[in-house]
This record gives sequence, structure tokens and C-alpha cells, in this order.
Amino acid sequence: MAALATPRVADQRLVAVAYSGGRDSTALLHACVRQAQSLELSVIALHVHHGLSAHADDWLRHCEQQCENWAAAGLPLRFQSTRLAGQPAVGQSIEAWARDGRHAALANMAAQAGADLLLLAHHQRDQAETLLLQGLRGAGVAGLAGMPAQQWRDGLCWARPWLGLPREAIEAYVQAHTLTHIEDDSNGDMRFARNRLRLSVWPALLQAFPQAEASLAQAATWAQQSLMLQREVAGDDLLGLVDDAGLVTAALLALSPARASNALRAWLTTQLGRPAPATLVQRLLRETPTAHAGAWPCADGELRLYRGRLQWLAAKSSVASHPPALALALDLSQVGFHPLPQWRGGWQVERVEAGGVAIAALQCLSVRARQGGEQFQLKPAGSRRSLKKVYQALGIPAWQRGGPLLFADGALLYAPGLGLDARFWAAAEESQMSVVWHSDVV
Repeated sequence: MAALATPRVADQRLVAVAYSGGRDSTALLHACVRQAQSLELSVIALHVHHGLSAHADDWLRHCEQQCENWAAAGLPLRFQSTRLAGQPAVGQSIEAWARDGRHAALANMAAQAGADLLLLAHHQRDQAETLLLQGLRGAGVAGLAGMPAQQWRDGLCWARPWLGLPREAIEAYVQAHTLTHIEDDSNGDMRFARNRLRLSVWPALLQAFPQAEASLAQAATWAQQSLMLQREVAGDDLLGLVDDAGLVTAALLALSPARASNALRAWLTTQLGRPAPATLVQRLLRETPTAHAGAWPCADGELRLYRGRLQWLAAKSSVASHPPALALALDLSQVGFHPLPQWRGGWQVERVEAGGVAIAALQCLSVRARQGGEQFQLKPAGSRRSLKKVYQALGIPAWQRGGPLLFADGALLYAPGLGLDARFWAAAEESQMSVVWHSDVV
């Protein structure tokens, strides 16, 4: 059991079990504490009070009392619970809200307890049901892969040791040990898709295909292997598709349609922190081949196409929609962060050995928005050019140009997306500072 989660980063002698009080989690907790006793491990039962049922308080008391009874009998067990707060967002199902809240609560409780291994009681029929539900929703390979037997997320290993066991084996264990458990009245609520599947579809399915549970669970295993292969291929492909400016769309579209779709999905996942909607992937593959520039709303931000590169920007990356009209006086001669709330950002100033600006030049500055006609010099031996032309020549996209311009004695000292004007580069022997503008950090 302890080998399920390696490498370990927390208490190696503690195992957490998600404990709802239902049949499956009661059996798993009981089996776990019995085994833990012989292995000199300790177990913590984690219970989430969803607040959705009138019986939720009774279930909490049952779970707490059960754990107290087993602990009093000498089993190495303690109990912890938490209550979910809030309610589903607009358009979010109760099922999704409860699932997301439960996962977050379990992760938090495990971290507080010092456990990095969390056991869940999902079994073979749960896996088969998940594959069927995902298939009915038109899911891709990631959805059809169902639940992994083991998965690390944010330092916690979520493990399902009974994923290969049929439901009947767990029922037999409960009967053999005369375990008492909760019967959730919501399991008969036909509003929920999984309940409709269990109550209306499974009986007929098993009558027609007695091997359905094992076969569908095996199909999920094959889908998991396909998913791993997809991710490996995407990882190899993305090595040649991404540079500092974003995803190179020409190189992406040079792949076969299947590999391009696979690579784009993988890249979007890295940018968003979660899978992107299939409709967005299809739209991007359809529209980017003929677009020179574009923008697509995406998650809490926006995907932008500029000069053949696709970038994702979080919503907070936008500059102030109404920047101050008048110039502001500023002193940046001290190390640290200098907030500029009017521009929804601030300046980070640090001491550097080279490539900075003399400290004396930072004492009396002014900051204002672009007005047109500003001149910028890229290199010490170069000539001054229109700021607009410098941005265009270097391919700096519009959203990286946002922010205030910094002036010293009327000359442009710093421009977002470009950095310091070469006229202000400090000599090697001078004390100097680096200056960098950061949007949306105040």
C-alpha cells in the first residue's frame, strides 16, 4: 500500500482515505486500517460535508462515530471533516460543483494532515460507468480514459487501489465483516446522469452483455494507453513548434491534421492549466491558416495571433483602459517595486552589473502614455527611429507594447516591450539599475 505513492514528500507513515460513509468507502477504510495496523502505519479518514442533503449532518455524525469506535478498538485511525461553502455558479451543474468542491476539500485536508497519499474507493463498475457517460457526451480519448489508478496532482497522489475489483467483491467484503454504512438517498434521484445510467441502463445492459462491466473497464485501460501515447507525441512535436514568441502556426499546420490537433490541444493545456474546449481547438485549426492576426476569447483571457505566433494572455495582462492623460513625476532611484496604480502595474528596479541605467538618471523621471512621434534608439551606435517603426521592425505585438513610457529630461528612457533606450545605457564603471515594467501586479 505504501508503495502506491513514490517518491514520498510528506509523512510516510500516514495514509489518507476519502470517507463518505457509503458502502464502498466504508469497506476501503476498514480494509485500510486493518492492514495499516500490521504495517505500523496510521490512517486518517477525510469526510466532506456537501450540505446538499437534509441527512448530511447525520452522515457526518455516523462517520465520526464509526471512526471513534474503530480507534477505541485499537485501530490506528483518526477522523477529519470539512463543510463545503457556496453554491454552483451560473450554468454549473450540482454534480460538477460538488465534485470540484470535494476534490479541493480532500486535497486541503490531506495537506493539513501531512499526507501525500489519498485512497479513493472507486471500483470497476465506476470506471465502466465513467467511460459510458463520457462516450455519451462525445468525449475524446482523455474522457474515455476514465479514472487513472494513480495520479499525482499538486504533491498529492490520488490512488484507486480497487479500480480493478468488481462491485460484487466489495459487497461481499461488507457482508463478511458486517459493516454498517450510509445509503445516500440522492442515489435514486433521476436528475443525475450517473443515476439514470445505473438505474435504467445497467440492468438491461448486464442482462444483454453480462461481461459489460469488465469489458468497458478494459476499454478505458486501452484509452489510457492511447492518451499517454498522444501526450508523448505532442511533447515531441511541441519541441519544434514553440519559441519565445509563442506557438508557430505555420509549423503546426505543416503537421498532419491529427497531429496538429493533438499538439494544439497539448499546448493549450499548458497555457490554460486545463483542457481547452474541443470547439476552440477546431475553430483555431480552421481559422488560423488564413488569418494574419486575430483574437479568440479563451478561459480567463484571450488567444492572440500575430506574425505567425499564437499566444495566450490572461485577462489581467491588459493595460489600463483609460490611462492618465497627464504626465506623472516619478523617482525610481531606489531598489524595489514602485507601483503605479493609475496604469494597473508598476516598475521593478534592481541593481545590476551591466546592461542597466545610471542611478542618477532615475531620480527625476516622468511617465506618460504614447502620443505619437516618440523616438527610440536600439543600439549605442545606431540612430533614433520612430518608436512605432521600431516596434514593427522587431515584431512586437500590440499587447506587449501596452504600458507607460518613461522619460528623462524629455527623452524616452524606457518603452514596454523594448526596454531601455540605448542612449541611457550606463558605462561599465557606473552604479546602475535594471528597470522593468510589470502589468497588473498591484
